[in-house]
Order: sequence, then C-alpha cells, then structure tokens
Amino acid sequence: MMTIKRLFRPESHIRLFACLFFLLLSMLISTESYAADIRVSVDRNPVSMDESFQITFTASQSPDDDPDFSPLEQDFSIIDQSNSTSSSWINGKSTKVIQWIINVMAKQSGSLVIPAIKFGKDVSQASSILVTTKSSKKELDTNEELFIDVEATPQSPYIQSQVFYTLRLYTRVNIAQARLNEPELSDAVIERLGEDGNYNTQVNGVNYSVTERKYAFFPQKSGKLTIKPLVLTAEVLVNNPQSINPFFNSQMSKTKRVESKPISLDVKPVPAEFKGQHWLSAEQLVLKQEWSADVAQLKVGEPITRTLSIVAKGTTVGQLPELNTTQTSEQLKAYPDQPVLQEQKKAEGLIAFKEEKIALIPSKAGTYQLPAIEIPWFNTQTQKIETASIPEVTLTAVAGATQSEPAPAPTVTPVETAKTDSVAIADSYQNTPIWLWVSVFLAMGWLITIIVFLRKRRPKTEVWVEDESEISLKAALKNLKQACVNNDALAAKEALLVWGKQKFDTNNLGAISGFCDARLRDEIVLLNQILYGKESKHWEGKKLFQAFTENKARDAIKETADKSLEPLYKL
Repeated sequence: MMTIKRLFRPESHIRLFACLFFLLLSMLISTESYAADIRVSVDRNPVSMDESFQITFTASQSPDDDPDFSPLEQDFSIIDQSNSTSSSWINGKSTKVIQWIINVMAKQSGSLVIPAIKFGKDVSQASSILVTTKSSKKELDTNEELFIDVEATPQSPYIQSQVFYTLRLYTRVNIAQARLNEPELSDAVIERLGEDGNYNTQVNGVNYSVTERKYAFFPQKSGKLTIKPLVLTAEVLVNNPQSINPFFNSQMSKTKRVESKPISLDVKPVPAEFKGQHWLSAEQLVLKQEWSADVAQLKVGEPITRTLSIVAKGTTVGQLPELNTTQTSEQLKAYPDQPVLQEQKKAEGLIAFKEEKIALIPSKAGTYQLPAIEIPWFNTQTQKIETASIPEVTLTAVAGATQSEPAPAPTVTPVETAKTDSVAIADSYQNTPIWLWVSVFLAMGWLITIIVFLRKRRPKTEVWVEDESEISLKAALKNLKQACVNNDALAAKEALLVWGKQKFDTNNLGAISGFCDARLRDEIVLLNQILYGKESKHWEGKKLFQAFTENKARDAIKETADKSLEPLYKL
C-alpha cells in the first residue's frame, strides 16, 4: 500500500511527464536523422549529344513525397520515365529498394550537372556527366537495318592486364528472336561485366536502337592475339504483302545473320624493369591489415588474429598474390585460415578481393618481429610500377597472471574445507531473497515447456549418407594438399588424376588442365614436365595448391552467377 501511494505523489507525475517529453523529443530527432538516402547513377559516362541515357534514382526506403523532375529539363530532354519497387527478406532482415529511371538526352555538350531532385523534404545529391559533341560512327554502315559494332581498349595491353571489349547492336527493325555467340580469345580469361545497356542514337541522321554489352579480357600470353568475330542470328519482323485479311497478323519473320569485325591485340610481355616474383597489373590496389587485439600487450598462450586483405580493380582474383608469406618461429606459432576470395563484375571493370586470417600464439614472453610486406604491381593507369606495403610489426608478449604469480596452495584440511563450504552455502541461501528462488523455479518451468513443445514439433529427419564418389573426391583433395606440403610430385599427380576423373571424367593431366583456369593450368603443365622431362628438377607444391584453391573459389563464384545469354529482344 505504501508503494502505491508513493507512485502517485506529485513529484512522481513530474518525473513521468519529463520522461514522456524526452521520449517524444528523441523520437522526433531520430525521425529527422532517418531521412531517406537517395543515390544517383547513370548507365554510361561519357555520352554524346545524339545518344539517350538513363538516370537512376535509388532509395532504400520510401522518401517523403513523389519526386519533382522538372529541374532536369534545363539541360536534358526527358523522353520517358518509370519507377519500380522491390522487397526482400534475407537472414531475418527486410530490405527495400525503390528506383526511378529517367530516359533523357542532353541539350548541349560539356560537363553537365544532374541537379538535386526534391522528394518532398528528402533531396538527392547532385551529380555530373560528360556530354561529347558527336559519337564516332563514321565507319558504321547506315544502309544496314541491323549491324554489330565492336571495339577493344587498349589494343596493346600488357599480359594479364584488363582489356575492355564492348559490343553494340544497332537496329531499326523489330526483332522477334535473336541468338548471339560469346566472344572468343584463346589463352585469355573472359568475364562479362554488369548488365546490358539500352539507348537510342542517330547515325548520320538515321535513328537506331542500341543494345550495349561489355566484357573484360585478360590475355594470359604475349604476342599477337585475335578476338574472333561475333555472329548474330535474328528473326526480323517484316510486313507480309500477301496478307489480305486485316483481322489476322499481317507480319512475318525473316532470318538475318550479321557478323562483327575481328579485333587484333598486341599483348606485351612483363616489362623488364619489373623485379617482383609475382606479376600483378591493376588500375587501383589497396593493401591493409587489421589486428584483433593490441599487438603491444599480448599474453603468452593466448591467440591474436592478423587479417590481411587486398582489393584490386582491373584484375581477376586468381592474379592476387599470397599475402601471408612470413615464416614464424617455434616460439610464435602461426595458424592460417582458408583465404576468402571474391569478385565483383561491374560496368567499370572487375574488382578482386582477397582476405587471409592468421592466428598467432606466442609460447614465450618477449618481442617478435614480423617483417614488412611488399607487393610490387603495375599501374595500368599511370603505366608505372608501384609497391603496396605494410610496415614491419613488433609483437610484445608478456606472461599471463597465472604464470607470473601462481596462487598459493590452500593449507586447510579436507574436513575444514567441507565445513567452510557448507557454511558458505548456508549463508548464501539465507541471504538470497525469496523472489529469486521463485524466478528460478518459473524459468525452469518455461524451459521444460519449450523443450517438450520443440520435441513434439521436430520433424523426422532423413539420414544422408555420402556416396563413394564424394568420399573419393574429398580424399583426393586431402591427398593433394598433403602432397603439395611434402613437395611430392608423384603423389600430387595421383591425387589430381582422381580429382579429374570425378570432376571431368578424364584420366590424364593434359586433359584435366584444359578444364582449369590459366594459372592452375600452367601449374599442372609444369608438374607434368617435371615428372616426364629429361632432367629431374625439384618441384615445390605450394604454388600448385594455391592455384588449385583459387580455381575452386572461382568455380564457386561462377556457379552462383547466371551463365545464360538472354535474348537480345528482351534486353
């Protein structure tokens, strides 16, 4: 009763109203801070005045109001616009994407500003785009109603450097169905970049609809290489002059086959001034490290994790070098984890990511020096050799508390110990309030209820047993790893043959190498040469297993991607 009276005292009302006021104020502040973030992007940059392009406004939550696109009309002609909303639920988290796509053409050339667009109280950020006077289409044949134009840049790249290959399909007719082969270049890694782009343009006064598709080529050997022509077979809709009934379809289709021109590349070898052991060319490269704890306050016997990561734009994940090459001592044990490999295929090129985690455990107090990490690489933008580096790291390990000051052993007898423990338990029981025991009892009851409920709802599980092929494949991978660690070329060959038989149904190293990427293929060829060459050479399996691991990761990445070529008329 006393508690209820105290609750309704005047000062309690004041406190209650104050709490409600601050709660409402924090809600208002949080509402202001959660304004919709609206991002702006264009499908191409730069563009020409005679080409249309798309401006996309993307928001992760509903903005305050509908957009007002009238500021765009100052420098751009709005052709059409559309919007879409998509929602997804991943790992218990809901995500929402709202997009407004505006198809425009520039009214003038130069560096134009895409102004900030108001969505009620929310506003998008301003952006810029470069508009050229005319696009170079003088060599294109405007007499054709359907043709393909291709280009590759640069045409004199260094080996394993990124080459952009762009195809554009020009059409001024309706296509019912189309089939287009993939580009081919021997001894090269080929990756498709981003989504297809669609826009309208003029070629010497003739209107065309254009579908643009981009690829990244990475030639794996130097010399003269030729990209084979692309062949498009399309069913073109034409009017049927023999049709006399207007109620039936008066159109018919005819098959048309067009071919692009071949493109030659003059691939240059690794420059002589490059002194690194691993050739790596990229547009940009970032190397960094992170630690899970303070490196100056390690404890003996306790692990610390070092995370090394590298991000490179304009190269494949298979070209990224091994980061953890430091040889540790017996007093500093190293336990590396499996590397994490990722690739992003964007319109501006390939972005490769590699992360290596190493657990380090000092077994003795003292200081440990980890040498600097230096990765030389060739910058394709500046055409210069650069070096990404991590400075030398000093680890300081001290003895733990249990090692520096061991606790003295107790001198009490077993009888005294039992008596002391019983007294302590009794005292704790008397000092424990009754509500705590009631809470424990209720919690136990809830726990038992949940266990019984889950057991009743548990579905019958099926026992899954690995078949012999999966067991054999796992054993082959284990044997290959052990053979590479022991530098046993013959054992590595046997493991590869078992793996190749299970994966590709082939039983010789030459055939297996044809199914692998360029780096693993070269290592398998080298292994074959060492085994059957005239001169006996020492073989190191480290590079082969690293290439094998990266090839496996790339296969996993490709399996999640959509490999099918969509019909062009749907793009």
